[in-house]
Amino acid sequence: MPRTWGRRALGRALLARQMLLERADVTAEEAITRLVGMQAQAPYAPYFGLWSRLRRFGVADLADGLNDRRLVRIALMRSTIHLVTAADCRLLRPWAQPALDRELNTAFRSALTGLDRAAVAEAGRALLSRRNLTPGELGMALNEQWPDREPRALATVVRNLTPLIQLPPRAVWGIGGATRYATAADWVGAGPDAETDGERIVLRYLAAFGPASISDVQTWAGRTRLRPVLDTLRPRLAVFRDEHGVELFDLPEAPRPDADTYAPVRFLPEYDNLLASHADRTRVISEEARKRVMTSNGMRAALLVDGEVAGTWKLHPGRKSTVLEIDPFRPLTAVQRAEVEAEGGRLLEFAAPGANHHVRSWDGWRT
Repeated sequence: MPRTWGRRALGRALLARQMLLERADVTAEEAITRLVGMQAQAPYAPYFGLWSRLRRFGVADLADGLNDRRLVRIALMRSTIHLVTAADCRLLRPWAQPALDRELNTAFRSALTGLDRAAVAEAGRALLSRRNLTPGELGMALNEQWPDREPRALATVVRNLTPLIQLPPRAVWGIGGATRYATAADWVGAGPDAETDGERIVLRYLAAFGPASISDVQTWAGRTRLRPVLDTLRPRLAVFRDEHGVELFDLPEAPRPDADTYAPVRFLPEYDNLLASHADRTRVISEEARKRVMTSNGMRAALLVDGEVAGTWKLHPGRKSTVLEIDPFRPLTAVQRAEVEAEGGRLLEFAAPGANHHVRSWDGWRT
């Protein structure tokens, strides 16, 4: 019978893969590759995600990658914006197409009824070949050809049927700017790979997020019917079960630390894939905490204590000082509070070097 894995052991395995048990001595580009991209609809979130995972990381490591086109921001898994390498953009974009199609067929179903989507996508590509456009500009330009359709829906058709890069200075630290599109073919010099290598992608997912069930893989990808891929890979994988009897797959040689392995305090940014890439997320976040982190307005930045989400955090920058505000979900010990304050101080030095810093709890430390 397959070995049974408890929730805490699964959490330690996930944290090890995510470089959150011990910061890794790799480059930003290598880390983004290892993570199979980073969710990035909050433009600066990946900076904090990389800082929490790498021994040596400066904002220029990511900003320079965006500016020189080694790194790109594009809609991928779950039809959400991800930061990936140019090579992974070409690999993952075809894999993400079912999720992008689903968004069009659900959120925009009524707005697109009877519309020739392929014609809209082709018109959008023609417009973007002439100049880079914001989503609003793209939608309005398309609306001239389809005046009876919503501009936002038209722009989304192009976004979801044509690989579009969100261009810098969007997400460049300290500069930023509006979302502005170019086609991936124009920006990185090549279109998506002709065929999707599903087995390779699933193996990379397991390396970054395993052990995982079929439902976990499908949740991360934002697509269904992946059982045949796992069945093909089964002879090459280790197979376990969780406490509820759900079958889990993993790479045989992947790290699976002991359940009692020390897990340091870590600050996760908004929309971190650690919390978005499993059907069963209880390995790192309780159901009660999930409801407080994942709200109708998005996913809040999360505080990890002893390997689990124990609160949220937010930076409040000012002209002369920056405050790190922490909202703990449960009582923390004196040792844990001290570790949160120390790691929070380091986060403030990264985010606002040279400013006056303060770490405060939203409603006071609870003991």
